[in-house]
Amino acid sequence: MRYMLVMRTTDDAAQESFENIDLDEIVEAMGRFNAEMIDAGVLVAAEGLDDAEQGVVVDYSAETPVVTDGPYGETKELFGGFWILDVASIEEATEWARRIPMAGPGMKTEIRRVTSIDELPQDNEWVQRERAWREATGQL
Repeated sequence: MRYMLVMRTTDDAAQESFENIDLDEIVEAMGRFNAEMIDAGVLVAAEGLDDAEQGVVVDYSAETPVVTDGPYGETKELFGGFWILDVASIEEATEWARRIPMAGPGMKTEIRRVTSIDELPQDNEWVQRERAWREATGQL
């Protein structure tokens, strides 16, 4: 099963982290952590996300979606990056999350199972098209 570990942080925690921690130390710690997951054969993907000020939010609350440039005033937590792991259970994903080196007040990791295309109705035209695309691109 695949699980996504999503790094979440408050604005204040992110600001404090980047003011008080050397970027080289962060890269080194994350590099060692990622290497452990690679060596264990569980890492599928991992990426950091750019600063929220560089992003936008598309809000679908109205009939016409509204686009707002970052930063997002009403957001209490921001996503900082993610890992996708291929592990046997949510418990195993949780054990990996406990080892993430970016820990401290205002920082969290959300763990969510990534659903597989195999779990969708296989007789659906759109699922069949996506499956064909995934097979053609080597994703299945």
